[in-house]
Amino acid sequence: MKKPENNSGNLTRRSFFKGSLVAVAGATTMFASIRDAGSAESSGQNQPQPSEQEKVPLGTLGKAKISRLMLGGNLVSGYMHCRDLSYVYALFRAYVTEEKLMETFKLAEQYGINTVFESGAEYVLKYNKKYNGRMQIIPHIEVKEGQSDSELREHIKRQATETGAVALYVWGVAADLLVRDGRIDLIKKAVEMAKQETGLPVGVGGHSLLVPVNCEKHGVPCDFYVKTFHSDNYPSATPKHLRKEFIWLNGGEGWYDNMWCINPEETIQFMKEVKKPWIAFKVLAAGAIHPRQAFPYAFSNGADFIAVGMFDFQIKENAILAAKVVRQIQNRARPWYG
Repeated sequence: MKKPENNSGNLTRRSFFKGSLVAVAGATTMFASIRDAGSAESSGQNQPQPSEQEKVPLGTLGKAKISRLMLGGNLVSGYMHCRDLSYVYALFRAYVTEEKLMETFKLAEQYGINTVFESGAEYVLKYNKKYNGRMQIIPHIEVKEGQSDSELREHIKRQATETGAVALYVWGVAADLLVRDGRIDLIKKAVEMAKQETGLPVGVGGHSLLVPVNCEKHGVPCDFYVKTFHSDNYPSATPKHLRKEFIWLNGGEGWYDNMWCINPEETIQFMKEVKKPWIAFKVLAAGAIHPRQAFPYAFSNGADFIAVGMFDFQIKENAILAAKVVRQIQNRARPWYG
């Protein structure tokens, strides 16, 4: 009698490598197709132009018209928060080439996003010059103890003139440190100097609610605030009993590089009484919250603008979502500013 074949034992080294090569080739082709499709979309090839309803509405800071949804600067300048996923940063750097940034800016402009927030000025300038773009930027100014008046003044001038800024703001990390160390006077001096030297709107940023609280208390004459804002309803949020002010500066138990607003309810209540434009950032908690939840939460609870890091393939969906949300919540509890 003929013995039944045992197919499980017929996998030779040659057949294994042959199958593996076919699989690798298929995966490579698939990845190339996805990459090329993404490039085609971001460059506008074969894509219908967005309708006016799909474009992000504009607000104002000073004389500048600013899209309510801005491009966060981290993904422009080359940085991203990736918690404990150590490979993500290298993947990000491999994908976001200079060419990809140019495509991203172009697509963003098509959908009404006209401003980059915080960093990446060299790429904005290059895009505007090479592609006749009109992308704007709001860069930060770094203020620190031991900085002379002349050093601060020159820094402010450079940030305003060399970037083509439409507004400036005191960098959130710097403001956090100064408030923590009781040096609100340096923030006030920087804001006054920047307004005098540039004539631009000048804001103050912070991850801690203590920053705008102290600015309001001590009469810092800023034109707008830049404050982190997101819900705490996501799995990797720092447990409430482990949250402490400035945890993002030095880390600590329960913090995973993705919680930047430790007291969202208190932030909502405080900002409700502030009669200045509010740019909310880190609204996705470094990617932990989907825009479908984050955008309505930010806008309905008082943010006038949001700055969001976006890849090219996220622009269309995020812009349409932001436009829809802003239109739907015109009559919110906190009046719109800017």
